[in-house]
Amino acid sequence: MVNYLIRENQRIFNSLLVTIDIVVITFALILAWFIRFETNLLGFGSSVWGFERYIMPIIFIIPAYIFIYYLLGLYSPQRTQKTIKSEAFKIVQANVLGLLFLSTFLFISELTDYSRYMLAMFGLFSTIFSVTERFFLRQFLKYIRAQGYNIKYILVIGAGKLGQKFANVIIQNEYMGYRIIGFLDDDPKKDTVCSLKVLGKLNDLENVIEVNTVDRIVVALSPTHNELMDWIIEACEKSGIRAEIIPDYYSYLSSKPHMGMIEDIPLLKIRYVPLDNHLNQFIKRTADLLLVILFLIILSPLLLVTAIMVKISSPGSVIFKQERFGKDRKVFNMYKFRSMKLHDEEKEKYKWTTKNDSRVTRFGSFIRRTSIDELPQLFNILKGEMSLIGPRPERPHLVEKFKDEVPKYMIKHHVRPGMSGWAQINGYRGNTSIFKRIEHDIYYVENWTLSMDMVIFFRTLINLFRDKNAY
Repeated sequence: MVNYLIRENQRIFNSLLVTIDIVVITFALILAWFIRFETNLLGFGSSVWGFERYIMPIIFIIPAYIFIYYLLGLYSPQRTQKTIKSEAFKIVQANVLGLLFLSTFLFISELTDYSRYMLAMFGLFSTIFSVTERFFLRQFLKYIRAQGYNIKYILVIGAGKLGQKFANVIIQNEYMGYRIIGFLDDDPKKDTVCSLKVLGKLNDLENVIEVNTVDRIVVALSPTHNELMDWIIEACEKSGIRAEIIPDYYSYLSSKPHMGMIEDIPLLKIRYVPLDNHLNQFIKRTADLLLVILFLIILSPLLLVTAIMVKISSPGSVIFKQERFGKDRKVFNMYKFRSMKLHDEEKEKYKWTTKNDSRVTRFGSFIRRTSIDELPQLFNILKGEMSLIGPRPERPHLVEKFKDEVPKYMIKHHVRPGMSGWAQINGYRGNTSIFKRIEHDIYYVENWTLSMDMVIFFRTLINLFRDKNAY
């Protein structure tokens, strides 16, 4: 009975979730007022306003926050999320937007004397409490699913390799709360697959739906069964059950395939690249330009001193230019402060820089360890050839070599190369595993966010003087 109520009444669960959110937001505002004015922990004394006037905006805050939570998908089912990380990030976004709304409301209402410290504490408390609330809620749901409640029942059509792989994923991830009732397959030799029963043949679909509890139907058939697909979908819709299809070519797709359209023809993009989006491109490019201009102003004395020291330390040019492979396979000249003695570039272009390399000057060793030699790449960023954050660019001859040896190597060239990247902050810099580097580069290409760039930027600063692979 409990299982029936939870499974069939998602609206009850969502209503409960909204109620809990209302309580949490209200409590966060009251606690912020209490700490600000009753405890005097901040040493600002009491306010001429009473409790009612400070709490009054709650009648606008509650609907605004709930609406923002709804828009960001915080009331959508989160079964397939293994951790709370993505949900926590959405909560942070929602609370920042909510705080902006509240500040705007107070300004329009001419309540400019409203305590800013109280607002800051409310924003902090509402975020912490909401994340904590969702964490314990998800843990509770995992627990009751382990007890056999809140379960969604799946029928898999097709017991081949595709169906078996899907079944194993469901079996190994109980936290999602899915249970496979069995398979339908026309192979008479298949009786039990993945320790699950084959309930009948494909034409038994309507009977199996009628005598079993089925919430979702997953079709895992090869293209040879295409003539049956219309009938299967029609039978599912006739029964009012959601049908989902695992494409037979799914192994070619990335972790986040993207559907596009040309007129009324759908196109499934094999690889989703967030930076293909024009708005994302604009945001990243704007951030690059603002930061680079700021860095050039701040670092100009360091750039001048380094240029002088490079010139004094050994004969040759101050700036070293080297061809690198960039976005969309375009070759550009990447700039560095010269850190090596003059040598024949053609003869030694295939050599990696190694620890205690005899070609590196004494001052060059210092600027390489501290990454000061990379600073001229700020001008590459100004020119639009590079970004602050992105996969590190390689020399053309290495690209020709790696594209045949390393699977999916060329995917990194879907975005601008960067001064630092996801691979570098995870220890894959210089003469390290190219396979691991590409694995991290592809993850960055497919999962880019502005917040990810910020994490990479600050971790790069932290690692500047302790990277063992910098030489």
